[in-house]
Amino acid sequence: MSGLFAGTPLEQPVTCETCGKPLTDCTCPRDASGAILLPAAQTAIVNLEKRKKGKIITIISGLDPVASDLAALLSALKALCGCGGSLDGPAAAIELQGDQRDRACQHLESLGYKIGRR
Repeated sequence: MSGLFAGTPLEQPVTCETCGKPLTDCTCPRDASGAILLPAAQTAIVNLEKRKKGKIITIISGLDPVASDLAALLSALKALCGCGGSLDGPAAAIELQGDQRDRACQHLESLGYKIGRR
């Protein structure tokens, strides 16, 4: 990617508007279109669902699957809660076994996400 004054001694790389680093070094979360999508701009919907045989599942939805590293977030939540879990379907909802709403909400808030409980 060329920058300002490309090909001259004054050439400068294109930088991120949020962190100020060159775009090749930028680690800001971006959505599928390439726009920056910070955790503060996303709302995580946390609710319970009762499944077959009385099993209770905590479901976290509403997060952008590209801007939020859902696999890493799932691993952190599973370790924090001491439970199993998975990513579900094209909507990329996080599922945790049991009623883990309080711990999940605290962790998501510490990461900067807004929380919506149902």
